[in-house]
Amino acid sequence: MARQKKYSEEEVVEKAMNLFWKNGFESTSMQMLEKEMGINKFSIYSSFGSKNGLFIECLNSYKIELNRLMDKLRATENGATDIKQYFYDFLEFSKDSDLGKGCLVTNTSNEIDIYTDEKITEVLINSTNDVKQLFASSLRKELEKDELIIEQQADYLLLAMFGLSSASRLFTKTQLHNYIENTFKNI
Repeated sequence: MARQKKYSEEEVVEKAMNLFWKNGFESTSMQMLEKEMGINKFSIYSSFGSKNGLFIECLNSYKIELNRLMDKLRATENGATDIKQYFYDFLEFSKDSDLGKGCLVTNTSNEIDIYTDEKITEVLINSTNDVKQLFASSLRKELEKDELIIEQQADYLLLAMFGLSSASRLFTKTQLHNYIENTFKNI
């Protein structure tokens, strides 16, 4: 007879996600995960298959949380002005004391190399494409822009978002706000 789980997968994924978010995928050891999640390696492997499987679950959970911000942007009508607000909202979303944790996707993307699991890379690429498409969709609400400009600006804003999420781990609120304001001067 199978043993009954004495933990909520949703709760342990949330704990693991925050650990990965702060430390990165590579720097987070199984021992750290065991301690943070309050379950042993056997339970982690039994529920998620591997550290990679757990991480993919964490990325999916992160995307659900990030979708709240994305839904807010989808519901707006002011193009670049609303994307700028998304940048500010993101800073609040990723805040961890005075410094941000950055973005789980960005933090992980900075770790990618030729040995990264293809499934993890695929989730990261899909996540960044979703954000880019959201930015493009929002920019299309500004009727004077042609499609080529929209695609170029969506790429630019996606890269600016990567920069902001990385910078949020180190720089002051004033510096981050200056970055956002200057990012949107030419959009």
